[in-house]
Amino acid sequence: MTKVKIGIIFGGTFEEHPVSVKSAREVARNLDPAKYDPCWIKITRSGDWKLCAGPAAQDGRPVVLSPGGLLVLDDGRFEAMGLDVVFPVLHGRQGEDGAVQGLLELSGIPYIGCDVQSSALCMDKSLTYVVARSAGVATPAFWTGTPDSPAYPVFVKPARSGSSFGVTKVSTEDELPVALEVARQYDSKVVIEEAVTGSEIGCSILGTGDDLVVGELDRVALTHGFFRIHQESTPEAGSENSTFIVPADIPEEARALVQETAKVVYRALGCSGLARVDMFLTPDGKVVLNEVNTMPGLTSYSRYPRMMAAAGLSLGDVIDRLVSLALTGKLQ
Repeated sequence: MTKVKIGIIFGGTFEEHPVSVKSAREVARNLDPAKYDPCWIKITRSGDWKLCAGPAAQDGRPVVLSPGGLLVLDDGRFEAMGLDVVFPVLHGRQGEDGAVQGLLELSGIPYIGCDVQSSALCMDKSLTYVVARSAGVATPAFWTGTPDSPAYPVFVKPARSGSSFGVTKVSTEDELPVALEVARQYDSKVVIEEAVTGSEIGCSILGTGDDLVVGELDRVALTHGFFRIHQESTPEAGSENSTFIVPADIPEEARALVQETAKVVYRALGCSGLARVDMFLTPDGKVVLNEVNTMPGLTSYSRYPRMMAAAGLSLGDVIDRLVSLALTGKLQ
């Protein structure tokens, strides 16, 4: 059987570089060597593209993306290398915002994950909310400018940043200026959201259009503060204030409502490939959208692969289905 030549892009120049490297290492552990011939393409923190021996490699040959594949610089000459498909295992800015997706569109190489438009929409929290509301999904009250007498507490967030980098919970008006300054370190556009009382529930989705696979839900159990995934000193050993309950310990009726709402959001935003839709389940049983991650973490401690595993799909199975979808437009 001919192996699929798959390019895995990882790293990046922004704050989620280390997470991307960990995700790529987990992908490497779960790629079937009988099916795939991987090319590991690392974007360094300074923005250089390197063809590496693997995700743990510290250096590699300079490489650029070109129509149909790669151009690899070797001894002063460029060697062409074709690719069947690309897996952009990049999180946050220039990974989930449509930038790399646009480059891949221009290259003409099939790629895994959401397209340019849906990536850009989901990366901007305020635009995500506008589209979700138009589809009948509840969102927090939010402002992209200075709010008029919001009901505290609120969360101040960079509008287009990954994970919870730059996010501050604000309980009084006096705390707002500092929180805005912190958020603007990550993005010039800032979103202020009213806090939602409820449990944070995640839903992993795989597929496109009507052909969707929904994983088990998880619930983020907090002891204090708010959820700060990827910002712990040793996330592999667990979080200092949160644990994940998979499957989520919520009533069956609520479970069905969360999954159906997640699918509505996924389709309304034009998502394809994979995404994790995070929502709040309020005490009165309502579902409120939190955010959508179009390239969720795939590390050993990440939520998306845990939820899919609980539904019977290993990360290797997920990768196989994603590649099939990128190449044929259909899940296996």
